[in-house]
Amino acid sequence: MTKPFACSIKHIRFDENYQPASSTRMTTNFANLARGEQREDNLRKALTMINNRFNALAHWDNPNADRYSVEVDIVSANMDIEGNGDAFPVIEMLQTTIVDHKENKRIDGMIGNSFSSYVRDYDFSVVLLEHFNKHPNTKAPDDFGDLHGKLFQYLLNSEAYKAHFNKQPVICLSVSTSKTYYRTANQHPVLGVEYKQDEYSLTDDYFHKMGLVVRYFKPEGSAAPLAFYFAGDLTSDYTDLELISAISTMETFQKIYRPEIYNANSTAGQVYQPSLKYQDYSLTQIVYDREERSQMAVKQGKFTETHFIKPYQDILEAWAANYAVNKNVA
Repeated sequence: MTKPFACSIKHIRFDENYQPASSTRMTTNFANLARGEQREDNLRKALTMINNRFNALAHWDNPNADRYSVEVDIVSANMDIEGNGDAFPVIEMLQTTIVDHKENKRIDGMIGNSFSSYVRDYDFSVVLLEHFNKHPNTKAPDDFGDLHGKLFQYLLNSEAYKAHFNKQPVICLSVSTSKTYYRTANQHPVLGVEYKQDEYSLTDDYFHKMGLVVRYFKPEGSAAPLAFYFAGDLTSDYTDLELISAISTMETFQKIYRPEIYNANSTAGQVYQPSLKYQDYSLTQIVYDREERSQMAVKQGKFTETHFIKPYQDILEAWAANYAVNKNVA
């Protein structure tokens, strides 16, 4: 590689008028809602859920539960491998901005929240699938996720990222249905009760290679713990309002996409095993096709293989062999 990969950042407002860009993965939380006849109603209701949850958590000096609203921007990071202007959409995340109507001011929220990646689709829906077809009952290859992890860390170290954001992202996802979580005595005033597990999931390991560690917290009023992936110190690097913006945004998406877990009619107990077969839950009023989403992940993985992995394979392999990653992650 004779010169660095060129990174660029774009922002798109996520509101009831949002239309997904052609480069956006259609399995992405926010893009999936913006499809079909119910798109505007879906988006409006999702944003209302975010605002209501934010005010419920930020309840101090907020007697009518209407002091705040949350604006959401989609952050698209593109990477030009050869420097010829042909950029590939590598990562999409969300950035929140908190509007304080009492003080009439805008406050930076969390960067990260959701995490969308074509290369991740390729890894899980192409590489991993082919590996298990050839080698059933084995674990993932040792180098699984190496390239993706290095691309992610390269992006965060880029001047493009630093020009837009002054903090590392926090990604907030669902807990794994293949693991058991145990409630601890630790309780954070915003994040809630901490849960731990004895063994990391494949997703946890994948995010470790991105330079991120994970902790699991169940906020007050939540049905189940959320997985928070971060670099640094989750409980001291971010303000209460930043943490609340991540919880309110991502718990809303999880209630829509995994209601069996996050919109359950009972709360997680001392020992918790998440399950998508759980029957006692409520549905939101938002239209979503989970089966279609899983089918599209394979198509998007193949798209990535055709348009990114194979065309730049030699360049990417040579670069990855010499790129130093964060050594502070287990």
